[in-house]
Amino acid sequence: MILSDTQKTEKLLTSGLTLLLAIAGGISVANIYYHQPLLNEIAVTFQTTSSSVGLISTFTQLGYALGIFLFVPLGDIKDKKKLILILAILVTISLLGVASAQNLIWIYIASFAVGITSVIPQIITPLAAQLAAAEERGKALGTVVSGLLLGILLARTVAGYIGYIAGWRFMFVFAAFIMLGLASILYFKLPSTEVTENLTYKELLKSVSTIVRKYPMLRKVSVTGGLLFGAFSVFWTTMVFLLESSPYHFESYQIGLFGLLGVSGALGASLIGRLTDKKNPKTVVTGCTGIAIVAYLILSLFGMQIWGIIIGVILLDLGIQGAQISNSSIIYSINNDERSRLNCVFVVSNFIGAAVGSCLGALAWNLYHWEGVCTVGLAMLVIAFGISMKKMS
Repeated sequence: MILSDTQKTEKLLTSGLTLLLAIAGGISVANIYYHQPLLNEIAVTFQTTSSSVGLISTFTQLGYALGIFLFVPLGDIKDKKKLILILAILVTISLLGVASAQNLIWIYIASFAVGITSVIPQIITPLAAQLAAAEERGKALGTVVSGLLLGILLARTVAGYIGYIAGWRFMFVFAAFIMLGLASILYFKLPSTEVTENLTYKELLKSVSTIVRKYPMLRKVSVTGGLLFGAFSVFWTTMVFLLESSPYHFESYQIGLFGLLGVSGALGASLIGRLTDKKNPKTVVTGCTGIAIVAYLILSLFGMQIWGIIIGVILLDLGIQGAQISNSSIIYSINNDERSRLNCVFVVSNFIGAAVGSCLGALAWNLYHWEGVCTVGLAMLVIAFGISMKKMS
């Protein structure tokens, strides 16, 4: 079935399909976070340092940013169903590449491929908006985004347990089979979509760069978002090194449980999303960035005590996710007709920031341990705070 504009009055997005899109988005985005609680085990396998294995996060995030730029705009000129299915098969192959890696170069390349091909959620989100009736679009998008957040949060917990029980390689084999099963379900359940834009691929990509030059607000919000996501990545890339060392000496499954703490942050972030509808989103971004700064101060001062880590994780997730929801609200208000490409620029910036954060975090840990990590994360947040304040003028 191919859906056209004449069908907009019909209820195209059922509750069952909405749930499926949310699950598919969560499963797909999880692929780029599975490695985080397993970094120490991978380092042991390849007999390498924490800074070297930390580059796995960097390559994964850079791949995701590139994949968003290369594939997400295609949703405007290609059938989204076919695009999702092709990417699902490619990410399955990429995950098996990680599982079979025999050296660091191999796992870097395979992780980069996982990042490029895991951009399915960024195609699912506009698909949900396209299929939903206008009066139910916000509700549908809320459900899909909740699925993405849960996928991000639970990925670390699942990977920690499976890695502890069966080893890190099995985790990626398991993820590959999950993606293959998901592709099979989506093949039968997803509707095809009609293409409305008449652009070549070259013209489409060129239009993205034009949009960046055209909107100063987009540039400012994208830089802020990149710094916020970078600080987030600094923590989550290096937390495994802290918790596996003195005074904690935790196993990977115990480290994975910390991902569950972010659920409370995600719930709080949804409340902040509602607040954004009532308040100036720029004010909310500044306030949430302040919460993230407080989180890093707690992590810096009390990171050697378990309660400090717990409170820090909750506040950091709350602050970063709340700020990014408000940033998205600013992005979507710029131009309704260019939302897909505006979102592409914003999300690419986020994951470039995440890649830089992963790299700097691993380097800071290797040189200065936890104090260095917190200094890097705080520096990124303070810069983001300054930019958000300038946007309010």
